[in-house]
Amino acid sequence: MNKELLKPKITAIVAESNKKPADKMQFLCNLIQENLPTYNWVGFYMAHESEPTLHLWCQAGEPTDHIVIPFGKGICGQVAVSNKNFVVDDVKAQDNYIACSIHVKSEIVVPLFKNGKNIGQIDIDSNTVKAFDESDERFLEWVNEQVATIL
Repeated sequence: MNKELLKPKITAIVAESNKKPADKMQFLCNLIQENLPTYNWVGFYMAHESEPTLHLWCQAGEPTDHIVIPFGKGICGQVAVSNKNFVVDDVKAQDNYIACSIHVKSEIVVPLFKNGKNIGQIDIDSNTVKAFDESDERFLEWVNEQVATIL
């Protein structure tokens, strides 16, 4: 499915009044992972309020052992420090990569901001090398803008 066709569905999930934010975020992970073929794993990591760590709130795809990630470690941890999108075309070429699955070939991580503060991120793994481009960055930035409204 086209990313643009997912937007109304994402907007509808975010607008649901009878679900908690974490439940909505889980629905978003499932929707995105099931409808974009190169998005093999989709998850939201949220920053801990008092420790420099990220905590997995929800995910769709293979289970991961990486439930807590220190700031600075791996791609997610680097985004927590840099506050910038990070696109990895080939995870084998990254020194500071945390392997979640032997199948993962590329990754994109986009920070989630609320009131100008980086409070978390959306993390996407793909089993395809060079799976992500600028359109993925813009789409995931938009997704995060929607999620920020419910947090």
